[in-house]
Amino acid sequence: MNPLYQRPYFFDAGIRFQCKRCGACCTGAPGIVRVNEREVAGMAAYLGMSDSGVVDAYLSPRENGYRVREAPDGRCLFFESGCRIYPVRPLQCRTFPFWFANLRSEARWEAVRRECPGIGAGRRYTRTDILDILQQGMRLFTKASSVG
Repeated sequence: MNPLYQRPYFFDAGIRFQCKRCGACCTGAPGIVRVNEREVAGMAAYLGMSDSGVVDAYLSPRENGYRVREAPDGRCLFFESGCRIYPVRPLQCRTFPFWFANLRSEARWEAVRRECPGIGAGRRYTRTDILDILQQGMRLFTKASSVG
């Protein structure tokens, strides 16, 4: 069995979360949002653009895929009074706030909770749900960082 599932965590009782679409995670400090070819195709179809049009307008090449470009203020280029691609947003966005960096410690989680009004609201994610989401995100980052 995966050792990740073997140890106790501060979230063993689960965590409630529902995205409020407030943009707190889409604005502010710069970051890297990775996008793969399949996600580009989904965004293009949703926006009624060609894949190359989405790449030219919103993305930059990165390792084995792309990254979402940001406005000078650090805001994701897809964020304009809300996420313009919410139903087809990248996996990295869909797995927030359940990222390894946020789940490393209860103190770090509390800092994220103070910024994200969706934490504590909505559906209760079980420990297993959270670890499964974490695994998805870790595969995304491992795959991206091992290529190139």
